[in-house]
Amino acid sequence: MKRRVYLDHLAGTPLAPEVREAMRPFLEDQFGSAGSLHGNGLAAREALEEARACCAAMVHADPEEIIFTSSGTEANNLAVKGVAWAQRERGNHIVLSNIEHPSIDLTVAWLEENGFEATRVKVDGEGRVEPSAIAESLTERTILIATHHGSHDLGTVQNTEALGALALERGIPLLVDATAIGGWLPVDARPEGVSLFTLAPHRLGGPQGVGVLCRDRRVPLSPLIHGGVQEEGLRSGTENVAAIVGAGVAVGLMPVDLAPLQHRLHQGLRKRVEGFRLNGAPLGAGRLPHHLNYSFEGLEGEGLALALDMQGIAIASGAACVTKNLAVPPALLAIGLDAALAKGNVLLSLGRDTTPDDIAHVLEVIPEQVAKLRAMSPAWAEAKNLS
Repeated sequence: MKRRVYLDHLAGTPLAPEVREAMRPFLEDQFGSAGSLHGNGLAAREALEEARACCAAMVHADPEEIIFTSSGTEANNLAVKGVAWAQRERGNHIVLSNIEHPSIDLTVAWLEENGFEATRVKVDGEGRVEPSAIAESLTERTILIATHHGSHDLGTVQNTEALGALALERGIPLLVDATAIGGWLPVDARPEGVSLFTLAPHRLGGPQGVGVLCRDRRVPLSPLIHGGVQEEGLRSGTENVAAIVGAGVAVGLMPVDLAPLQHRLHQGLRKRVEGFRLNGAPLGAGRLPHHLNYSFEGLEGEGLALALDMQGIAIASGAACVTKNLAVPPALLAIGLDAALAKGNVLLSLGRDTTPDDIAHVLEVIPEQVAKLRAMSPAWAEAKNLS
């Protein structure tokens, strides 16, 4: 049987055993709705509130500030649209970076089609947005600043403390998308000035089907979904109790230090493969410790990802959450890569189940597959001739 190595943890992680066991009763005999008054319903409500308290503790918030949604994407949508609609009488301008996750960027684009305005601030060559550039973009009509804590595509970590201080000084809500970092870096929904904070439990050993929005209750928020009283009327619909319970356990799992394996993989590839570059910030405090985005000269990322999958290694290629779209990832163009090199990008993301043996195996297979694909690549042959 071919060995399988999973290096696509930013897309989703395996359920941690503790999470699976905590969810099991609510998938079997504890099937009550959290809105019911009988014993089954009260047990579901108690479990839901316990999970809410666990999520709040992770980000140093109050349980009343936690809103459960169906995903990180919905949490970002609720934060962006919810603030925009609630404050549209005050202003209609939103400031964000030009490399936000589609759940923010495309949500803002939809708002632009409906009377709002936006300024997308350019990042530098590592994918970092300067707080001073954000400050210069603010106007009297600005009602929201939106950024990410760690970039899904590039792995670069933003200076959220400085952005929070700016937001606090100007009295503007700040949304921090932490869906890529939860569980791998310390997260705090209470750096001064952070008003909204989102998490995706399926990226840290939790289940799919649940997202978390932490919202300062002083920030007005309009719901996206109507028809119920769940989540204080801000997210109607019967709660997915099993997934929420799993999320509560997942956020409490002990962090795993993945930086040593990340360094081992990166240094190993540098010794074994030529003609590629690391996109985003260098390894260290300015980069997510489980994230590696590479561009290989003379290759297309999708081709390498498929070749590795046939060898039992799962990785990603393309922009965050839109792998089926073969367009060049916008974040790579934003940091200055030409289209040809940007098309050669692949994303390797480690998880708590990644082992040193996995890394050793990957370091054997990737150089072999890169060499095979380049042997058939006119672009690589041309690049070699030019060099």
